[in-house]
Amino acid sequence: MNKKDILQHIVEQLSHDLGIQYNAALTAHEASTHEENIPDNKYETLALEASYLAQGQANRAQEIRRALETYKQLTLQVFDDSSAIGLTALVTLAGDDGTTRTVFIGPLEGGLKVVCQQTDVVVITPASPLGRDLLGKCVGDQVRIGVGRSLSEFDIVQVC
Repeated sequence: MNKKDILQHIVEQLSHDLGIQYNAALTAHEASTHEENIPDNKYETLALEASYLAQGQANRAQEIRRALETYKQLTLQVFDDSSAIGLTALVTLAGDDGTTRTVFIGPLEGGLKVVCQQTDVVVITPASPLGRDLLGKCVGDQVRIGVGRSLSEFDIVQVC
């Protein structure tokens, strides 16, 4: 799997998400200023609630824009099986039950999922529990995913 392709998919997904978020913020702003939402008394708060929503949507759009710019300028590092895992590593994990998971360690937008060559790749950040656990490890090491009864151990089988 090519990390440049994954990075391109992340940029495309963030661009798409930014467009959706921008439209949502615009719609919420229009609702907050629409003449039908002008309060008749102090107990009618629809316009106020819509303005809070518009602000939240605008803030999220700004976060996505910042992430998009970060990923556009991101320099991909080269890793091999003996390299310690770090930022921009593409890591394949294998569970005892035969399942595999592929994660990309990125600077922002943890939880974002992209599909590349029919493989789901989840972006995680170094600040996440899995990201913290993976940093500095190599192929052959193990990591734990989950908590309590849903705790599973995975082997690191590939890093690139």
